[in-house]
Amino acid sequence: MKPHARTAARTLLAVALSASLALAAGCAKSEDDDEGSTGAAAGSEEAKGSEQKVSGGSGPTCVIGDYGAEETDLAGATVGFSQSEKEANPFRIAETASIKAEADKRGIELLTANAQSQFSKQISDVQDLIAKGADLLVIAPLNSDGWDPVLKSAADKKIPIVTIDRKINAEPCKDYVSFIGSDFTEQGKRAADKMIEATGGKGEIAILLGTPGNNVTTERTKGFKDRIAEKAPDLEVVFEQTGEFAREKGQQVTEQLIQSNPEITGIYAENDEMGLGAVNALKGAGKEPGAVKIVTIDGTRNAVQGIVDGWIDSVIESNPRFGPLAFETLDAFTKGEEVGQDIVIEDSEYTADNAEADLGKAF
Repeated sequence: MKPHARTAARTLLAVALSASLALAAGCAKSEDDDEGSTGAAAGSEEAKGSEQKVSGGSGPTCVIGDYGAEETDLAGATVGFSQSEKEANPFRIAETASIKAEADKRGIELLTANAQSQFSKQISDVQDLIAKGADLLVIAPLNSDGWDPVLKSAADKKIPIVTIDRKINAEPCKDYVSFIGSDFTEQGKRAADKMIEATGGKGEIAILLGTPGNNVTTERTKGFKDRIAEKAPDLEVVFEQTGEFAREKGQQVTEQLIQSNPEITGIYAENDEMGLGAVNALKGAGKEPGAVKIVTIDGTRNAVQGIVDGWIDSVIESNPRFGPLAFETLDAFTKGEEVGQDIVIEDSEYTADNAEADLGKAF
């Protein structure tokens, strides 16, 4: 089954966004509407101008014939959405709100499920979505491995799958259609550049790692370390421990860090929630704002406010507003148009120069 090798120029046109977001919580049918249903962080009028944009470039594409499915009308389809994590995290709140709002805007029946950060539950959730009649699937994977049961069930019914935010380790245009998300290695490199700038390229730094077992953690770590090794050999990574992408865990790990390395120069947190936990730990230890340089990734409102308040040096954005782009991709694909196997979005950044002015774009 060979994917088309044409450039993604047509792909980008096919899936480019044509409208700004209206991210109020949708009234589409939902199996877990009590989870993060308000979507306030994503639905604010202040968030205008922060919709996802596709990064330029080329790459392999996929059409529905290659995938083995048949053309259909998205408007009459039922879409299943599987969220991976508890919606206490602003990223997940904004992500789910975006998916629900776009389904509502298009009048599409949406079935949703939330795995509550349990991978076994996510597998059973998606199987349940298929059993309940989902014609297409949008999945925010918790882990990258272990998807074989879902992929087999979907393949048996020729159900197209789009993954967002994280990849699954499977074959595009065979096991799933497309991945939509950021270039996580590049995010790590950009975070390293900001850490080098903040520290002058010297000192000892720590990494608060994301959850093990997914490509986001692996790639953000690799990008950061590779760039530090390349550009700042006098900046030494002396501490690495997972904070599991959670604020409480990030605080606990940073408290341990401060005890073992009280003179730490900088902390790279692989998401904002862990970075905010680090801020809490530094406050508890009596540190002053800016005494330890902190660089994070995501772009939550609280983290950007942390820049304004002097606790965080910079934040590399990872935009969670996947709804419009995910449904544009499904719409193009089900019509028989080419879509990219890897649809990479552009991410901005927040620094002391723009944090206060751009706070309304954060989620």
